[in-house]
Amino acid sequence: MKTSRQLVLQLLIKMAKSQSYSNILLDEALKKSELSQQDKKFAAALFYGVVERQLTLDKIIRNYSTRPVDKLSDEVHQILRMGIYQLLYLDSVPESAAVNESVVLAKQNKNPAVSGFVNAVLRSFIRDGCVLPKGRNKIEELSLEYSCPEWLIAKWTRDYGEGKASSMLKSSLGRAPITIRVNTNRTDTDTLICELEKEEISAQKVDVIENCLEIKNSAGIENCEAYKKGLFHVQDISSQLCCKALNANEGEIILDLCSAPGGKAFTIAQIMNNKGCLYAFDLHEKRVQLIWQGAKRMGLDIIKAGTNNAKLFNDKIPLADKILCDVPCSGLGVIRRKPEIKFKNYQEFENLPEIQYQILETSFGYLKIGGELVYSTCTLNKAENDEVIDKFISSHPDCEKVKILSQYGEPFGDYKATIFPDFRNSDGFFIAKIRKTR
Repeated sequence: MKTSRQLVLQLLIKMAKSQSYSNILLDEALKKSELSQQDKKFAAALFYGVVERQLTLDKIIRNYSTRPVDKLSDEVHQILRMGIYQLLYLDSVPESAAVNESVVLAKQNKNPAVSGFVNAVLRSFIRDGCVLPKGRNKIEELSLEYSCPEWLIAKWTRDYGEGKASSMLKSSLGRAPITIRVNTNRTDTDTLICELEKEEISAQKVDVIENCLEIKNSAGIENCEAYKKGLFHVQDISSQLCCKALNANEGEIILDLCSAPGGKAFTIAQIMNNKGCLYAFDLHEKRVQLIWQGAKRMGLDIIKAGTNNAKLFNDKIPLADKILCDVPCSGLGVIRRKPEIKFKNYQEFENLPEIQYQILETSFGYLKIGGELVYSTCTLNKAENDEVIDKFISSHPDCEKVKILSQYGEPFGDYKATIFPDFRNSDGFFIAKIRKTR
């Protein structure tokens, strides 16, 4: 059986060679693993920690390695990252254990010199006091402290100001809370809390929105019996508020045009008391199956899932009373859940506003006169958020702004809202709402 560190090393190497999301990769590996719960917890902390701190870890490796980082094998590179992360950030691991366990991993390498090299780098770091390297300016200091690329720090500062950017950096590290949406089609909040308690899972009501619970002591929440019975689905507070902003009613025709894996469609169907018709589309058949499976598990039979290209108008899709246009985005609001996002090349995001605008334009064509549309993303990037919706409004005299979620106070009450992670420890999110007038 693999040790927790062996498993983490294997996953880090695999991730470096693929486009896999960290959360999916880790969840699948832990399900198959025979590790104890304590070891699984340690593996998760080490894996996520190395992924989210890799920029800082690599700077330290460059300072202490006699070989350039890009000349190191994937295996040696990840062993050094793991060792330095334990020395710098895991107080529960003694220095001797961090070094010795890293050397043990290195000894499995075919080259006998590797273990000595790993030992030398880590011991040199310890001799210097295991301190962060200094930056040449304020942005580089922040970059090393929060392991965040300088371009992203500069962008957030320009978009939202220094104070908010600093708050966003602090919230970008560490694990996000697990929140779930009660399936009111099958149960109620108090009953579900009792059901979860039977499985020794602690759940607490979230006061900002009804039928939302925060899970306190379960990493494998989707393995419990209550989940299998379809009594809830996992969903962040921000996404639940986005669904609330749509204001879907019983009997209406609703479109969710970029739906997979279907979480928002499930919540909207529950808000509609499973009465009406909700079309949930995605581009890929494999992802459409996730919508079908979730709807079936929760008994939400008003959901009709199918494939569709959201950028192209489809005259087979009926006109709708309400539309959710939750477009593909850079994901800069969910870095805590997928820390690898922040290390992508920023040029990968440059074409997104054009794609988002095209999807919004097409989506508006499905709206009935008097119908309402919510445009949303899980990113914190004005170019994908405010600039897209405001450009659309200015070029469409047949739409008007609709105020959202005024009852919740800041940041709501206008036709658009940026939700930062310091709002109830939620994901970063953007919501805007318009109405078709003619």
